[in-house]
Amino acid sequence: MYENTYPNKRFKLTLEFIKKHIDTSETILDLGVDNPFSKIMKEEGFKVKNTTGEDLDKDQSVFRVQETTVVTAFEIFEHLLNPYTILKEIQSDKLFISIPMRLWFSPAYRSKTDPWDRHYHEFEDWQLDWLLEKTGWKIIDRQKWTNPVKQFGFRPILRYFTNRYYIVYAEKAK
Repeated sequence: MYENTYPNKRFKLTLEFIKKHIDTSETILDLGVDNPFSKIMKEEGFKVKNTTGEDLDKDQSVFRVQETTVVTAFEIFEHLLNPYTILKEIQSDKLFISIPMRLWFSPAYRSKTDPWDRHYHEFEDWQLDWLLEKTGWKIIDRQKWTNPVKQFGFRPILRYFTNRYYIVYAEKAK
């Protein structure tokens, strides 16, 4: 099911990381509309609710309405203007965030066809760590991985050695 291709490798590693820290008795609020990975989590037995497409920069009421033990944000925070506010508003005690890491050899992602599909932030790992610390989260575990592509050129070669994704499991600091 999961071959070493995009997004299958990312899905496999993300699922392994989640299963390492929580079990299927947890209730999850997945930031973003229903997506291929939230479907995978459901197929694996997790109880997952997704946000409905609301602009989380403007409206964080979902965190007060949805009672869940875990929030997941997989490749969401780079699209937000103000992740600080969202991290402060989360009521759940457990949080999983994954981000595409800023690559020194590549500009920030911006779709040429979809005006909403762009990265406002592309974090380095220390920046996400600092943001989590400042908003009251304690990092329990973290992992990075590469995203090789089957193309020829300088950038594709760098993708074999340069970490592209960063995932963090954090809990509310007591």
